[in-house]
Amino acid sequence: MGLLVNGLWKDIDYQTEKNDGHFIRDNSNYRNSIDSSTSYIPESNRYHLYVSYACPWAHRTLIMRELKSLNEVISVDAVHPYMLKEGWMFKGDSKDSINNKNYLHEIYTLDNPNYSGRVTVPILWDKKNSKIVNNESADIIRIFNSAFDPITKNKEDFYPQPLRDKIDEINDLIYNKINNGVYKVGFATTQNAYSKAFDELFETLEKLDSDLANKSFLVGDTLTEADIRFFTTLIRFDLVYYSHFKCNYKRMSDFRNLNLYLKRLYAINAFKKTTLPDHIKGHYYYSHTKINPNQIIPNGPYIEWL
Repeated sequence: MGLLVNGLWKDIDYQTEKNDGHFIRDNSNYRNSIDSSTSYIPESNRYHLYVSYACPWAHRTLIMRELKSLNEVISVDAVHPYMLKEGWMFKGDSKDSINNKNYLHEIYTLDNPNYSGRVTVPILWDKKNSKIVNNESADIIRIFNSAFDPITKNKEDFYPQPLRDKIDEINDLIYNKINNGVYKVGFATTQNAYSKAFDELFETLEKLDSDLANKSFLVGDTLTEADIRFFTTLIRFDLVYYSHFKCNYKRMSDFRNLNLYLKRLYAINAFKKTTLPDHIKGHYYYSHTKINPNQIIPNGPYIEWL
């Protein structure tokens, strides 16, 4: 683990930044938009996406890239699933095809030699000016949802105006209690912090399981960005969070409606195509040496439909 301090890589455990044992996530540093009113205008083959197939935040952007027909518009590179002393790296089949770097932190210092902060995926990169446009997944999926429509002619809208208030409301709940909630459980360093996050996580999962009893999607009767954001945590739940993060009250397969919902989303090609279970398990179990010091990657679990 580590982070950049004034452009220099420091091998420290940034995940220990906690308050009374509670895991605290840092905010993203790059929050630019792509539209005709900024210097970042929509153009084909100008932008590049750096991701990890293991990371749930990056996974959101990959799904939206598929759904919005952006494969030929925005190129992509994925880091190696293992994140070790120098953080995310390009190794083996994982290569940086744009800047030919070995580590993701070199992308941040290419943009800003004095960058200080966490080195995270996803990154939306401007190939034309060698700049980071945005490294916040919530922003990037909104950009992908509409910015390139004139180029792709894909008018599907996963953040429709009439549903935005409801989408924002459910996004906020899911982010705090579930998306980030599993990390609050897994990275807690006191029993009290762990138990509080654990209870909040499963109370929210039970509520959403009940809410999905008579509907196919979270908001309205249509697929929205709320479902995309929820899916990337649910698909990792039985694979890693249940055991590795000690979220072990129930597996996803023990929730009737959530399990059906998860399988329904996975059947959509954009979700299935971008889900790589080996990357997911390899990253969490091999990279988190404080939780799994022997770095043993389990052979299971067996999930019939995955």
